[in-house]
Amino acid sequence: MRFRIAALAALLPCTTVLAADLPPAARAPAIVPVAAAPVYDWTGFYVGAMGGYGWSNQVRETVGGLTATANTSDIKGGFAGGTAGYNFQSGPAVFGVEVDGAWSGMTFSEADLGITLAEKIQAFGSVTGRLGWAASSLLLYVKGGYAWADNQISATGFGVTLSESHFHSGWTIGGGLEYLFVPNWSAKVEYMYADYGNVAYLTSFVPGGIGFGFTTHTVKAGINYHFGGPIVARY
Repeated sequence: MRFRIAALAALLPCTTVLAADLPPAARAPAIVPVAAAPVYDWTGFYVGAMGGYGWSNQVRETVGGLTATANTSDIKGGFAGGTAGYNFQSGPAVFGVEVDGAWSGMTFSEADLGITLAEKIQAFGSVTGRLGWAASSLLLYVKGGYAWADNQISATGFGVTLSESHFHSGWTIGGGLEYLFVPNWSAKVEYMYADYGNVAYLTSFVPGGIGFGFTTHTVKAGINYHFGGPIVARY
């Protein structure tokens, strides 16, 4: 028994030396989390401000059942207003409803024989449906629906001014692109074509009145604020 203990005691220094000569145990590589690509969801309500420039494409006048049409861009000017809407996103498809309205400076006037005739689109707006395709923070869309305009026609001469305003209803169609540049804020550019139906003016002076209608082009830029968390980029 004493021999066995002595033999084990003699082996201990050798075991210690061999253990010291072994390389250190390799450490497992550190796992560094990788941030996922941001995900954008356009679902939710939004409000915004917009402004731009518009011009007429065509005007129509009807007298005694006869209609004359002229292609003209003479009615023109700037405008500014607001927007409100709601989006719903399913996959890359975005469906929405949008309402907008603007104060307008789109005017035309001409003077002849001492009388100045003026035409002014005082305000206009629309209620439209939107169909878009989202690619992350970029949204391409088309839209169309109901359009309205508050139009005024006036004549001034010899110290007298006659003015008459009417509400026109019609339709509109167009499209644009919108870009989410920071969470909850987006910028957009948009083109719209609108056709405003004929309304009778000067019915007190001309039997049946003089029917007047017009079409317009508008180009606008705007900025929108989107409510709620879904529009925020998620990581």
